[in-house]
Amino acid sequence: MRVVLVHGSGGNARSAWASVQPLAARFAVVAPDRGGYPPNPPLERIDFEVQAEELAPLLEDGAHLVGHSYGGVIALLIAARHPRRVRSLTVSEPPAFALARGKPEVERLVERLDEHFTHGPRDPRAFAVGFLGIVGSNAKLPDELPPELEQVIRATMAERPPWEARIPLEELEATPFPKLVISGAHHPAFDGVCDVLEERLDAVRGVLPGAGHSIPRAPGYVERLEAFLDDSAGTEQFPR
Repeated sequence: MRVVLVHGSGGNARSAWASVQPLAARFAVVAPDRGGYPPNPPLERIDFEVQAEELAPLLEDGAHLVGHSYGGVIALLIAARHPRRVRSLTVSEPPAFALARGKPEVERLVERLDEHFTHGPRDPRAFAVGFLGIVGSNAKLPDELPPELEQVIRATMAERPPWEARIPLEELEATPFPKLVISGAHHPAFDGVCDVLEERLDAVRGVLPGAGHSIPRAPGYVERLEAFLDDSAGTEQFPR
């Protein structure tokens, strides 16, 4: 089975999906580096709409689609636009905050993020420290940034705000493939988005604490994902 992994902000495919490498023993794992992230050349602007179209061909005739954070927003858009090529959809804490606007915790987080992206420090390391603290990531930064990591941070700084994404829930509701939504039990705003997706998409819900927003690093992530992929293929019963 083919599995396409779409990474989020703050890392490229190698760093974001290091923990899921055991899946390659059983699945054909495809983990692209999104445009602007190394080893790709830098981009002045990164847009989830554009990257959804760029990455959709990786589904080929059919694949399981997995997205984390900003990559989860992209995965939701791909799945809505190309449902016949998606065997299952897994997203972990996509910052699709437009789905849960009006919730006080969501409004506060969007306000903090918007302020940081608009008026925060332009020094890459200082920006990253603030960004990681806001979203609740447990990633650690070296005192001196190597060139690749500096490009990763500059790519994050160049991203179109994901709360501008309009997720077509009605289209996704009509799709037949299984869906898994994972949260980390660390921030009510991310929980709020995942709650909406769970309810509207009749999705299986996973809660994996221990790594903050860095869900793929959370204890049990690989096992949870692998079990869901097996269930989606009809090889075993996944608990709901």
